[in-house]
Amino acid sequence: MDIGSYLEYDGKPAVRFERTYAAPVDRVWRAVSTPAGLEHWFPSAVEIEARPGGVIRFIGDPNVDDREGTVVEFEPPRRLAFTWGDNVLHISVEALADSSTRLVLIDVLGERGEAARNAAGWTVCLAELDKGIAGTPGEGPHSPTAESWQQAYDRYVQGGMPAGADIPAAT
Repeated sequence: MDIGSYLEYDGKPAVRFERTYAAPVDRVWRAVSTPAGLEHWFPSAVEIEARPGGVIRFIGDPNVDDREGTVVEFEPPRRLAFTWGDNVLHISVEALADSSTRLVLIDVLGERGEAARNAAGWTVCLAELDKGIAGTPGEGPHSPTAESWQQAYDRYVQGGMPAGADIPAAT
């Protein structure tokens, strides 16, 4: 399992994840930029106006209220960035020389104390994405077959990642 790292991104706290997939860039791009692809691993259903300035809607996450954000970047098949509450999520996809694809996800945080909480969430979500890219889609990050968020959170806190943000209770 590739764990996330804590860093500063443009002077703001962030968590970063990197994956390499034995899959073509177009396949990975569809998984991270379309509602049909996102439904298998993202924490909520997504409706997206796929253009800079477009609206992105997050619906049905059992841990947070539905909300809207703004698409900041949309450069198929390479970059997608959008606001999500006080955070900005950056997703980049890069074709590698060996026909594999590198994915980088950076969550620029609203506050430093969100790092361990959000890193744990992305660990669970990206494990579901890993399954889908491998050809065996999981049941989603809120399913009983998903990795344990609590165990991931505990690992990040024990590793010294900033913590302290409120942890929403699943409804």
